[in-house]
Amino acid sequence: MINNSSDILYLVIAFCILWLTIFMSWAIYYLAMILREFKKIIADVRKKIELVESLIVALKEKLEHTSSHMKLLVDTVANVAEYIKERHEEKKPKKKK
Repeated sequence: MINNSSDILYLVIAFCILWLTIFMSWAIYYLAMILREFKKIIADVRKKIELVESLIVALKEKLEHTSSHMKLLVDTVANVAEYIKERHEEKKPKKKK
């Protein structure tokens, strides 16, 4: 089996290639697992961004809807305030001296 030093060299080279192959397989496996986790994180971030975007759109729609009713509310309050002011002014001249 082992007749000279070149046989020992070939045996050592084969053993080193075996360990190098095992190490490379292990490294590729862990790299694939890291990339898989990274993909999951990216998907979660995308979901969160979509949720935030939908929240912002909903808030914008509610503000636009509320602002259309706000003018009516402000006009009503202004009319009520004007009515109260006029009533108050009408009552002032009726005071006796």
